Amino acid sequence: MEDRSDVLIVGTGHGGTSAAIALRQNGFEGSIAMIGRETELPYERPPLSKEYLAGDKPFDRIAIRPAAFWPEKGIAIRSGVAVVGVDPQARSVRLSDDTEHGYGTLIWATGGDARRLSCPGSDLPGIHTIRNRADVDLLRAELDAGARRAVVVGGGYIGLEAAAVLRKFDRDVTLVEAQPRVLARVAGEELSAFYQAEHARQGVDLRLSASVEAIVERDGRVAGVTLSDGETIDADIVIAGIGIIPSVGPLIAAGAAGADGVDIDELCRTSIEDVYAIGDCAAHANVWADGAVLRVESVQNAHDMAMTVARAICGDPQPYRAFPWFWSNQYDLKLQTAGISAGYDATVLRGSPEDRKFSVIYLRGGKVIAFDCVNDTRSYVQGRKLIEAGSVVEPATLADPEVALKSLL
Repeated sequence: MEDRSDVLIVGTGHGGTSAAIALRQNGFEGSIAMIGRETELPYERPPLSKEYLAGDKPFDRIAIRPAAFWPEKGIAIRSGVAVVGVDPQARSVRLSDDTEHGYGTLIWATGGDARRLSCPGSDLPGIHTIRNRADVDLLRAELDAGARRAVVVGGGYIGLEAAAVLRKFDRDVTLVEAQPRVLARVAGEELSAFYQAEHARQGVDLRLSASVEAIVERDGRVAGVTLSDGETIDADIVIAGIGIIPSVGPLIAAGAAGADGVDIDELCRTSIEDVYAIGDCAAHANVWADGAVLRVESVQNAHDMAMTVARAICGDPQPYRAFPWFWSNQYDLKLQTAGISAGYDATVLRGSPEDRKFSVIYLRGGKVIAFDCVNDTRSYVQGRKLIEAGSVVEPATLADPEVALKSLL
């Protein structure tokens, strides 16, 4: 007979673990099981490209909970297996070890898989992604073995954070970005220009509006990267930080609606009865992005969607309205983002990038919709309140650091 759980959670990252914990906190007394592809107990993901890669935090310090916590709370964890099929009629999932697991309610919290390079040579040893512990352990082993020259492909947060850590290790780093500027998809030009200048100052060789045409092979592994303009850059290792592909295949095959990820409603329900989805893989109409349907890849989103699902299962449905926030650590810079800047039509610079303490404020139709704050926690905290209030403020007033943001509420 197959295993069965009242609530089955697929994925043991931030979303899945937060859902299991929140169910118990909300008084759920039924059986809970989590299924995860990795063999480790649940751990935090953001430190992978930051403190864990840098060696500043050992693995036991990024565990989400101590090992004893899960059995104490009656939460079963089945590690090292993946869900390969979902049968909504039978209310069961098929696993990669050819077993099945039944459910009363299913929570899909699988996140995504790192997008791989697709050029010739992209399967060679020495090409890395940063998505799980095994990825980072392999990368660190090659660095420890003497890899000196690194090419980082992708100028988003993962790529920039990895470049910063590699420079801390005094490695030669070239960063290749297809867009004309780094962070082009998530930030305004002022923030891009600042981080480009900072990485250049730290010794990163930035190649913008450039793409990888092929990976050069020597002795069976990576030896370099050939760019679209024909230049070849020598490399001992290549790191691909070019986004993720939502891990929703079995759910879509079972009939769930979705294009980029799986579609959910305001209670995080998919189009399949008693199947919820949360976190990086879940596409939703976000109230902080003017109702645009998008996936939000952040710990905050995964955690707060888990709260929404737990309350719904426990009979207290409350629509997902959580405020979005993010962060990134690079060198001695702490970036804190409040709100979602997508769709902005104007930006305001508050403070001075030369002082390494400033904020970029994003407006849409005159309304404050997001803040990017570099070493500027006060503006982050007070700016969030302006966004939540839907404040309309004159750009000149926002730009004046002598005007306290909290006075504008």
